[in-house]
Amino acid sequence: MNTNITLSKYQGLGNDYLILDPNKNKLQLVGKKIELLCQRGFGIGADGVLYGPLKKDGKMYVRIFNPDGSETEMSGNGMRIFAKYLIDQGYVSRKKFTVYTENGGVEVEALNERATDFRINMGRATFCSQQIPVAGEEREVVNEPFLFKDELYNATCTSVGNPHCIIMMEKVTPELVQEIGPYVENNEKFPNRMNLQICRVIDPKNIQIEIYERGAGYTQASGTGSCAAAAAAYRLGLVHNRVNVHQPGGIIEVDIEDDGTIYMIGSVGFIAEVSIAESFFA
Repeated sequence: MNTNITLSKYQGLGNDYLILDPNKNKLQLVGKKIELLCQRGFGIGADGVLYGPLKKDGKMYVRIFNPDGSETEMSGNGMRIFAKYLIDQGYVSRKKFTVYTENGGVEVEALNERATDFRINMGRATFCSQQIPVAGEEREVVNEPFLFKDELYNATCTSVGNPHCIIMMEKVTPELVQEIGPYVENNEKFPNRMNLQICRVIDPKNIQIEIYERGAGYTQASGTGSCAAAAAAYRLGLVHNRVNVHQPGGIIEVDIEDDGTIYMIGSVGFIAEVSIAESFFA
């Protein structure tokens, strides 16, 4: 007799995640199973899997997986989605609370009664090569030349809990980010692989990005990518400290405080409860 596995599917600006709640399912989470779930032709389809809540020392943790089965340190859209799931399922009743990853606590706040808009404290961006990481001598990786696909690009690299490479351009397209994305993701200078945002400054309050994520490929939106691109553009003196980040899935607002703390505001929506047979993984 097969046992059904129940998952919840949510999206943040078209960046969709499956939530596998270990309190409701008995399923050992391994890379191949995640990969099968996330396949859009053969599985349910998603940009990743959120595994939680995992309760430890009175705190609620979540693990974040890419669609190729690899685990990532952080996801801005994922944190908004997981925060809404915790509210929807009654795990929390407060509007403001903390969700934990292995990197530490992330403060989240629901901005309306329906919990469709969230403000997330994303911490501070670092441009230090050792913390991102980027190979070579210790330095801040700001407007530095890199060779991707036999072409030289000036790039700024930063970490907002996970690593990002931002290339400023006069025009950004899905085709271009997909063309150079694999070369950035797997470049030998980036020992933990790399996320890519190509970025165009519209005006001092607005930027446009296209996104290629490590372990996922082209995506409609990225919370950490939005924060990284805004932080890079701000560091380069191209924008103000409050920026609307336009991406195919919609707009994320990024606020950079005087002390460098980054806040992200964006929406999230519930899609469906999904039940699949355990034999799916056979």
